[in-house]
Amino acid sequence: MTNETREPLDRLLAEHACERLLIDFLHRLDLGEPGTVAELFTPDGVWEWPAGERRIEGRDALRGYFASRPADRLSRRLCSNVLVDVHSPTTATATSYFATYRVDGWTGDMLPPRLPVNVGHYEDTFRRTDGRWLLATRTVHLPFGGPTERLRPTEPATEAPADVPDGRG
Repeated sequence: MTNETREPLDRLLAEHACERLLIDFLHRLDLGEPGTVAELFTPDGVWEWPAGERRIEGRDALRGYFASRPADRLSRRLCSNVLVDVHSPTTATATSYFATYRVDGWTGDMLPPRLPVNVGHYEDTFRRTDGRWLLATRTVHLPFGGPTERLRPTEPATEAPADVPDGRG
């Protein structure tokens, strides 16, 4: 089934559920517990990065992979241009663009602005299982990428700009 042959409301609900799943993925990596990203995949789900020759398969392996990120990593991912195509009541695909800002060695202080470490796109496949949409595969394509910066322990925080509250009242 293509988007045009599905009931409009069913299609919109499926698209929204898949988009919401992708946002949940990013929030868990940046603001939550990274290892819980595995719960957003099917039991046999796959995360792969062909150019980096990485392929992680299955929830246990995914949990271990994402939970192994450094505890002092600060990351923020921006995702846009999400295009979900619903193919049947239980399958869909999506493409989305992303930019990742990331440093290791973060101590909780505000940092000067940096360029993104990675800019690319994801290609996703979804499966609806037990009434819930899950990632079956997530493939990362990185035309722009570099290493994650490690902050020096003595790197000072920046002063908050005048128009940004500093939390002191």
